[in-house]
Amino acid sequence: MWFCFNDGFCSAVQDRADPNGLVVRARRRKDIENIFPDKQVVVGGSTDYNYRVFCTKEEFAKLVADSIMNIKYDNFKNSVRDHELHDLYCDFWGLHYSYQKHENENGWGR
Repeated sequence: MWFCFNDGFCSAVQDRADPNGLVVRARRRKDIENIFPDKQVVVGGSTDYNYRVFCTKEEFAKLVADSIMNIKYDNFKNSVRDHELHDLYCDFWGLHYSYQKHENENGWGR
């Protein structure tokens, strides 16, 4: 599952070695460090996400819930201070907007 925080982007998947665990991955080290400032970051592993942290599902659920409870902005993209991350989210937004337009034009949502 992808998560777009205003200070980092990550992907969370099941930890194959722990049924209660997750592997939270990021493409940029600073993203994973912003999301998990107190966790050890594992680097490499010949995968498409170069940086990862291991945590429990409960830990990550609390982190996500806390992030939701601390939302103070009325425009997510404008809350992102990192220019590269902002540009990534704008690209993502644009792709989703095109997807929505395509759905509306083709009646997919009916």
